[in-house]
Amino acid sequence: MLIRDLTMEEFSAGLKKTRTLLIPFGSTEEHGAHLPLDTDTLQAVDVGAKLAARRDLFVAPPLHYGVCRSTRNHPGTISLTTATLIAVVIDLVSDFRRQGLRHFILLSGHAGGTHMAALTDAGEQLLERFSDIGVAVLCEYQLVLEAAGELIETPHDSHGGEIETSRLLHSHPHLVKGRSKAEYPEFPDGILVRDKRRYWPGGIWGDPGKASAGKGAAIETLVVERLAEIVDRLESTTSSSGRL
Repeated sequence: MLIRDLTMEEFSAGLKKTRTLLIPFGSTEEHGAHLPLDTDTLQAVDVGAKLAARRDLFVAPPLHYGVCRSTRNHPGTISLTTATLIAVVIDLVSDFRRQGLRHFILLSGHAGGTHMAALTDAGEQLLERFSDIGVAVLCEYQLVLEAAGELIETPHDSHGGEIETSRLLHSHPHLVKGRSKAEYPEFPDGILVRDKRRYWPGGIWGDPGKASAGKGAAIETLVVERLAEIVDRLESTTSSSGRL
């Protein structure tokens, strides 16, 4: 059930079927010269919608902004601070709980380490605040590696490369504008840099040239299946008190 499409009566009826909510988190972030700024959000939303089509759960409207550290110097990237993201997550989950939801899947299409740490921090705070909920914090990129790693030809492919280009060629082909060239940036070990674009000019990490729509469809299907397994586990291992 996509919350954006529900009336209040339909929302109430849905609570009789499930108390599980998936919240898609994304970013407004560069993905090279060939993919849209909304790439991360689109992937999380697509997977949530596919899962909702096969089982009872709510899917919230997405958050289109995240914490973007390495790409902040690239055109189009708009970042939240970690404190803001944590506060937003806590507010959202708290209010969805007030409306009757109890199992929460925070699914991020954006895989930035600082971003994921903020989501995890928010989830931990929520577990401490409410004894009757369960929370899962999932990175969509990690689900891809777990479920579909054998389909990916490019070693260490990640940002705007083979994986994400394949995903959008399948789900949103009209938004893919050619192919950026392959890129594998190297930042200095342990040293923070101000001009991150100096080390990462094209904004790609991987090889978009190896992408295909067929590969994207296969990856998406496997990710939905893996996500369904995790949701089953969250629901079945969270007791009536909400504690794992």
